[in-house]
Parts: sequence; structure tokens; C-alpha cells
Amino acid sequence: MFAVIKTGGRQYRVVPNDVLEIGKIAGDVGTIVQLGEVLVLGGDTPTLGAPTVAGASVAAEVLQHKRGPKVISFKKRRRKNSRRKRGYRDEITVLRITEILADNAKPTIGPRPKKAKPAEPAAEKAA
Repeated sequence: MFAVIKTGGRQYRVVPNDVLEIGKIAGDVGTIVQLGEVLVLGGDTPTLGAPTVAGASVAAEVLQHKRGPKVISFKKRRRKNSRRKRGYRDEITVLRITEILADNAKPTIGPRPKKAKPAEPAAEKAA
């Protein structure tokens, strides 16, 4: 089963366990967020929205917030001694799609547990 969602003015085709980078959304790292603008629900019988599918949503786990690559905007007007250099970095949220929900269902899968670091033996610490 797949879904086409819209967030941040862009559309993404997603399936469970997909990892995608979208524009920054509210949510702490490790929490589950629901994306409500579902345009298409695919599967055996695809459902097209007009403009969105009623009662459908996509649950995703927030993996991290980060900043995108630098984008430099440089303008120059030749022979006029006129230059402008501006730059920016987009704020990005990295999500893992956990499930695709229909009929106003609530998410059943919670965030994945974090991996515990292996304990170091006491002999190595003393050395």
C-alpha cells in the first residue's frame, strides 16, 4: 500500500518504512506525527482524493531536525560596481513513515526504541 501526501507545498509518494526529508514541521525527535493531507491512497483499489482523501492520514516518526545544504544567490551587474551575495540553508525534518491510515484510524505503532550503547568492561576503563 502506498500514499501520496502533500506537505510544505510538495508532494511525496510514500510507503511504510520510507525515510524522507521534508520542510521543517513541529514535533520532537522520537515522537509520532500525523500528516493529514493525503491525495491518493494506493493498493488493490486506489482511492483518489478531491482534493484530499477524507479520513486518511499518514503516521511518521520524527528522526531528526537538521539544516540543508548552503544555497548561494549571487547577482552582479557588470560595469556598475554592483554586487549582491546572499545565502541561506533550509530547515529540514527527517521522517520515517510508520503506517498509512484510513477511516480516521489512530496510529498503532509507536516510536522505535533507541539502541542502548554496549557497556564497557571495568578493566578497559582502568587502563
